[in-house]
Amino acid sequence: MGDLEIRRAGADDVPAVVAMLADDPLGAERESPDDLTPYLAALERLNADPNQHLMVAVREGHVIGTLQLTVIPGLSRKGATRSTIEGVRVHADERGSGLGSLLIEWAVDESRRQGCQLVQLTSDATRTDAHRFYERLGFTASHVGFKLPL
Repeated sequence: MGDLEIRRAGADDVPAVVAMLADDPLGAERESPDDLTPYLAALERLNADPNQHLMVAVREGHVIGTLQLTVIPGLSRKGATRSTIEGVRVHADERGSGLGSLLIEWAVDESRRQGCQLVQLTSDATRTDAHRFYERLGFTASHVGFKLPL
C-alpha cells in the first residue's frame, strides 16, 4: 500500500471522514457534511477519552479510509476487555484495493495490544457485501443486534 499511514484523526481530517461516512445510501440519509460543527465537537469528546480511537488512513496527504475503535472494559467473560469497531469507510477510489482489510487488521492488532479478549462489530442488515468482507476476515455473525433511537 505504499506510503500508507494509519493515525489518529485530527480536526483537519473531519471533512474527509464525514464525506466518506455520507458516501453511501445509508450515510447520505444520516450525515450532514455541510455542517461540521457537531462532528468537531464529537472529535473533541473522542480525543478526551483514552478508550476511543478515531483513525484515518492517509496516503500522499489524502484521507482514504477511517474507522473508530472503542475499548470497553467489562465484567462479563471473567472481566474481559473487548473492543468494538465502528464507522469503517474506504474512499470510493480505494475500494477493492485491500485498504479495508488493512484497517481491520490494524484494529485487531491494536485491540490485542490493549489487552482485549474479543473484537466485535455490527453492520447494517442491508450491507451484505460488508458482511461477506467481515466473514472473509474471520468474523462470525454470532449475535442479533438491536437499536433504540433516542
